[in-house]
Amino acid sequence: MGRRAHLTELGCIVCEELEQLGAGKEGWLDSPNLYHALDSNSLALANENLVLVLGWIDDSRPITIRPSFLSHEGKISAIEWLIFDDHRVLALATSQGYLLLYSLASELIHKQMLYPERIIKLRSTHRQGFHQDHSSAEVCVVFPSVIVRFNASDIESLVHRWFQERSSRLWGDKMQKREAEDIGNSYGRLPHQLWNVNKFGPCVDAAVIGIMPPPLMEYESSQRYYCAVIIGHDAVISAFRLSEDRKRSLVGTILSKVVPATFSTLTSLSKMIWRSDEASTRPVEVKPQAFAKASLLTCLKDHPRKGEKLTLSPGGSLAVITDSLGRILLLDTQALVVIRLWKGYRDACCFFMEMLVGKDMPSNSVEYGNSKSDYCLCLAIHAPRREVVELNGGDIMGVAFQTS
Repeated sequence: MGRRAHLTELGCIVCEELEQLGAGKEGWLDSPNLYHALDSNSLALANENLVLVLGWIDDSRPITIRPSFLSHEGKISAIEWLIFDDHRVLALATSQGYLLLYSLASELIHKQMLYPERIIKLRSTHRQGFHQDHSSAEVCVVFPSVIVRFNASDIESLVHRWFQERSSRLWGDKMQKREAEDIGNSYGRLPHQLWNVNKFGPCVDAAVIGIMPPPLMEYESSQRYYCAVIIGHDAVISAFRLSEDRKRSLVGTILSKVVPATFSTLTSLSKMIWRSDEASTRPVEVKPQAFAKASLLTCLKDHPRKGEKLTLSPGGSLAVITDSLGRILLLDTQALVVIRLWKGYRDACCFFMEMLVGKDMPSNSVEYGNSKSDYCLCLAIHAPRREVVELNGGDIMGVAFQTS
């Protein structure tokens, strides 16, 4: 393994506004309440009440988003960029199961209650299915016991309509009317699928990794099946086949009936106790939709190993899982088989990247620049205790860059 010192300046994001997130205090970057989302030319940082968007391409000032949460909507618990052809928006998740979409002008586009539980992760992905003629662009919302999937096209359509309305001449009148009503919900609820994946206790992270074939011996149907990978403290890795069918099991039926009823009761009690503040809080009666069917495909238990982080490759064909014993597992998501294992990487962070290979070789399509065949998928591993960043993949297997 070669070790090299490598440092390239990409830009500077230092600004006074970072003090609002705790910058300057020892250990502020390790705070569990600091969330981040990386775009090609900007970085979004957030705490429980504030979002700061920092760019390093130009000299534009940071963008500050201060969501106004009601008492029953919780605080920020996850953020993610949603990039469409014409627009970029920021998705915020809360500790009480709300999903919010904001423009870069700090304007609320949409707000929707998904499930009365803390959201721990947001993922925006575009994946190739298990069959080459199937692909899906989706937004995945992860709860400790539930996973939610949106079609990215539905969100894109909503965002497009919002920007069209915003630019219209009647925007001012419509905006005042929406503020007087319930801003962020004028387009209704976004369609989505909801699955219970709590078979092995609360999950730490999860992802929908693409479309998969239906079960064997099952007749042809128009519904799609998705594959989800879950990591947790009990089962390091578990995989589920997710169906669009809402024929629920007994547990799903009980949860779909009891949870909304319990939440509705608590809302009624809070309205009685805080009657004087009823006009300002306006609790919304929550009715999560029914769970669709989730079938277990495989499971890996290896006590006392606990799953910690899940990272997907751009195409979704590979996944990397880090665990509490300093191991890194490379998972083939189509075969659901661990194909490589690294040891001795405690507190590691992983990231898939595409690197240009064979720079001295002419491309097959010179007039169009570099083609896809000129790039190689690599796995970058940051090992803070070793003080190195390793690049694994293709012709650069095992190259380590010194970080200290």
